[in-house]
Amino acid sequence: MPEGDTVWRAARQLDRALSGRVLTRTDVRVPAYATWDLAGATVVETVSRGKHLLTRIDADHPWTLHTHLKMEGSWRILEPGQRWPRPAHTARVVLETADALAVGFQLGIVEFLPREKESEVVGHLGPDLLGPDWDPDEAAHRLREQPARRVKEALLDQTRLAGIGNMYADELCFIAGVAPETPVGQVPDLARLVRRAHQMLDLNRHRAVQSTTGDLRRGRTFWVYGRAGRPCRRCGTPIVESVLGEPGRERVTVRCPSCQPIR
Repeated sequence: MPEGDTVWRAARQLDRALSGRVLTRTDVRVPAYATWDLAGATVVETVSRGKHLLTRIDADHPWTLHTHLKMEGSWRILEPGQRWPRPAHTARVVLETADALAVGFQLGIVEFLPREKESEVVGHLGPDLLGPDWDPDEAAHRLREQPARRVKEALLDQTRLAGIGNMYADELCFIAGVAPETPVGQVPDLARLVRRAHQMLDLNRHRAVQSTTGDLRRGRTFWVYGRAGRPCRRCGTPIVESVLGEPGRERVTVRCPSCQPIR
């Protein structure tokens, strides 16, 4: 699932391409909205909220197009007439202006809602790591509300803080020197972990390549993520892989057994 910085960049791309422009054609390939035609409406802006995208459109009513990439989704900005980079049957939303075409492929969520009801789909989220409401103290407080919960699961819970996915959760646990299974209440410096989470996403939102090591070279970008069986960059111990999470919400998890011992 895309991380919060990936979604932030998608919002910026949509905002630059569409904001202030009049839609000349729309095609929403979801049964509930198949007959909707927003041609003539004006796109106000696109913002991200955690992993959610909110595209605000002024038509007969102030609408918000709420989309979520889930596991496979993406938005692509093209020129009108340009060949699509993915099969047409995977497109869920097409928004066209005089000089730009935005196509949402394999989007996990597509829905329109009155703008005043945006809180119904994002109001449950915790502080957004890349949002104007970012509050590290509130994020740490929300994590501490469940001291017995495993720290990786807590970091992935978007109601605690919004924007962390599986990759960042594994990397943050490694950098903090704690096993992903460690209860939140036993994490030595939770406030520092929260600050590092913000720092990671904030740096990576401006990069073409995500990196938690600071090294952008191919194969050198992560400490443990995607490196099961390979030597730890710090101590040389082979990285181990397991599955963590409640049934139906399991996540592949990696850690260094020496740098992140289970206590």
